[in-house]
Parts: sequence; structure tokens; C-alpha cells
Amino acid sequence: MSQKIEEFKQFRDKMNQRILGSNHLEIKRFFALDSAAYRDGALPGKVKELLGLVASLVLRCNDCVTYHLLRCVESGYSDEEIIDAFNVALVVGGSIVIPHLRVAFARLDEIRSRSS
Repeated sequence: MSQKIEEFKQFRDKMNQRILGSNHLEIKRFFALDSAAYRDGALPGKVKELLGLVASLVLRCNDCVTYHLLRCVESGYSDEEIIDAFNVALVVGGSIVIPHLRVAFARLDEIRSRSS
């Protein structure tokens, strides 16, 4: 992984541990709910990750975009499939998504460059 991606993953892991270490019951419940939402159910977890990517772009959360891109690549999605999902996000979210689309393409390139 690129340095940016590795730093993202390390910071995310460190802060998730800090947050969960606070032992706040409702926060722990929300984190558990979030994890459960992406498990296989009526929809496979792989599909849910792609849905998460689209939602993250529409909601304009670059950290979430990075996280779901990592998960989508780990799940085996091709660039063509991911870019098709980017298009859905752009159509749903409109032109305000474009700056986040730039970040998404850059992150995808970073992830792929370290994978090859």
C-alpha cells in the first residue's frame, strides 16, 4: 500500500481502538451494527461494500470512500466495476460529488499501484 493508504489504515485502527476503549455502550453498539451491516445476508457482503462506496461518495466522506475502496479491491472488484459504481454515485449525488470522485480515482490508483 502507498504511504497515504498505510497511514490511513494505521490511524483508523488506532482511533477505533481508542473509541472502543472508552467503553461507551451506545458507541460500541453502533460500531457492532456498522460491522454487521456489511456481512452476508440477503445481499452478499461484497455487494454491500460496493453500496457503501456509492453512499460514501454521495455523502462526500473521503475517509469512507478510501475504506470502502480498500474493501472493494479486497473483495475482488475490477476497476471497471468500481468505476461503474462511481458513475452511479455521480448520477445520484450530482456535480458536488466530482471533487470526491477525484479523490476516489486517486485512492484507487494508489491501491492498485501497490497491489501489482
